[in-house]
Amino acid sequence: MKITGITAWILAAGVAMTACGGSSQQEPSADSASAADKSAVSHNTNAAQDTAGSLGTENQNVTGNNPPKAVELMAKSDCLTCHKVRDKLVGPSYEEISKKYKQTDIDMLAAKIIEGGSGNFGQVPMTPHPNISKEDAREMVKYILSIK
Repeated sequence: MKITGITAWILAAGVAMTACGGSSQQEPSADSASAADKSAVSHNTNAAQDTAGSLGTENQNVTGNNPPKAVELMAKSDCLTCHKVRDKLVGPSYEEISKKYKQTDIDMLAAKIIEGGSGNFGQVPMTPHPNISKEDAREMVKYILSIK
């Protein structure tokens, strides 16, 4: 069976949707989320590289400090597979998140990073990240909310 360009594109799109939760009603386990994340990166190898260079440097209108710890944590995680600073990728941009939420939402957003969820920015679910500590998730959220 010969795979055409269109068939390969459809297959890659399906894998990418699966990586960020797709339309499944079941919450993925930490193991399946990790495998899906690795699959998404293998099919979108430029996602992290496209954003990693600008994370923490593209944002010239940051209020307060630019927390280097948060930037480092986000670059080491799979955040950049689905999010960019200013542009929507699979999930909302950090700028969109910053416009929607306030400093009082830090704990709730940190829980979303750890537990995953959906419905806040459409139907594509965010995969859970149970290996990220609450403290690290809070640092990431503080940075995201500083982007204006």
